[in-house]
Amino acid sequence: MFQNIGFPGLILILIIALVIFGPKKLPEIGKAAGQTLREFKKSTRDLTSDVTDELDEAKEIIKENK
Repeated sequence: MFQNIGFPGLILILIIALVIFGPKKLPEIGKAAGQTLREFKKSTRDLTSDVTDELDEAKEIIKENK
C-alpha cells in the first residue's frame, strides 16, 4: 500500500499533518503512533510464536504415533 510513497510524498504528508494538528500536538501523535505500532508488532510476534509452538507439538504427537 505504501510502497509507492517516496520522499516527496512523506514531506507532503508531514506538512498536511502539521497544518491539521499544529506543531505542539504532532509529537504526541507520533509517540502514540509509535506505541501502537510497537504493540501491534509484539502481538504479531506472540501470535506467530503461539502458532509455531502448536505446530511443533503436533509434529511431536505425529512422530510418537508412528
